[in-house]
Amino acid sequence: MRAVAELVRAPAALTVLGDTIAGAAASGSPLRGRRWTLPLASVAFYWAGMALNDWADRELDAVERPERPIPSGRLSAGAALATGGALTAAGLGIARFGGGQSALRVALPLAAAVWAYDTKLKGTAAGPCGMAACRALDVLLGAGGRWRDAAPAAVALAVHTHGVTAVSAGEVHGGSPSTAGTALAGTAVATAVSVSGRSAGPGHRLAAAGFAGGFATTVGTAQYAAMERPSAGRVRTATMAGIHGMVPLQAALAARHGATRVAAVLATALPLARKLAKKVSPT
Repeated sequence: MRAVAELVRAPAALTVLGDTIAGAAASGSPLRGRRWTLPLASVAFYWAGMALNDWADRELDAVERPERPIPSGRLSAGAALATGGALTAAGLGIARFGGGQSALRVALPLAAAVWAYDTKLKGTAAGPCGMAACRALDVLLGAGGRWRDAAPAAVALAVHTHGVTAVSAGEVHGGSPSTAGTALAGTAVATAVSVSGRSAGPGHRLAAAGFAGGFATTVGTAQYAAMERPSAGRVRTATMAGIHGMVPLQAALAARHGATRVAAVLATALPLARKLAKKVSPT
């Protein structure tokens, strides 16, 4: 079970629970009833992507990440591929159950985007865009068909995801100042989007500003350090900060649109994710 948990980066799934919550709040279609299962669809797709990532990278990991489940011999490549397929099917099923046809119309291209990233786009110039598309679609999964209203929230998380993905390419051999600087600019854009535009009220905007400030400070500090000296260690730290930073960004978007209590509960996932990251790496 530990090998499977490492394969899918199990604790890191806490950072995707808020995607559909943010999308639902931004669209004015709060999660109720069966729709509360949509965050579980996000988890299934995220875990599927991680399993497929290791399956696609098995030869490279044998050189650069020999401790991972496949090159270490704890799991076979076939088992990883089967896990990715099963989790993809689970994500589609949960999306259909929780959101009906409108959710399935987003879940299908989301599943396709996950597979395209891991099997074709990763490691290419289009890779960060592919991953950003996955995150944007995950936000729209919670929009209840009101995709235009949820578009700004999707853009905020997509921009941030693009930067995190680009920076993560330097985790083993180090990165470049320009890549980290671009990611830092993306963090600024995501922060601005999360607090700009209509809000449910002054109190909600203030709560959003608090969450956004935490996001900008923690993520921006790590990215700035990587920009100054893009060593592998600093790049890994910036990548981890960026992954964990999804949570306060989601909370800011949800709070601004009136879901302050849900945002506060969502924010509790961050310390848990950081604690569990010491046992199972999110990268």
